Amino acid sequence: MRRQAVAGVDEVGRGALAGPVVVCAVVLERIPDGLADSKALSEARRLALVPAILACGRVALAAAPAREVDRLDVLRASLAAMARAVRRLSPPPVRVLVDGREVPELDLPVEGVVGGDRTVPEIQAASIVAKTVRDRLMRRLHRRYPDYGFLTNVGYPTARHLEALRRLGPTPHHRLSFAPVRAVLGRR
Repeated sequence: MRRQAVAGVDEVGRGALAGPVVVCAVVLERIPDGLADSKALSEARRLALVPAILACGRVALAAAPAREVDRLDVLRASLAAMARAVRRLSPPPVRVLVDGREVPELDLPVEGVVGGDRTVPEIQAASIVAKTVRDRLMRRLHRRYPDYGFLTNVGYPTARHLEALRRLGPTPHHRLSFAPVRAVLGRR
């Protein structure tokens, strides 16, 4: 029996100081073994699951870069990226389940599921793909900006990251509207 075309949506990177918010929307035709919240899986396990997820359904990605986050705020930028990701699914799903309370505006039924990354397979798959893609993007940025420690902190505020911000200032990939970055720039 074919599964109903329900899209699971999750994002990664809302609390980071640098890099995009990456959103993934996934429709699964069958559920691959081993799905879980991306935060509960090792990097090796996430990497191993991505091909299985791609083989089991349809995946669409979208990102909200730092400038969009600064222009809209992180929540509205994340919701806009969620809507873009869902619209990229073809054919469209019949409904959308989003991890959390806040949901994007779409022309189809959308439901927020608090803790969905722990309980809904489509959201779990989306969280795994989104985290894997964002981590890969941050590794690329690390090669260009090694002093910020993006290889390990993936843009989140760590002591090394904050020290590099104070010493070197922000990169073009930093969110200038976030308080720690504003503080470095002397704006409150």
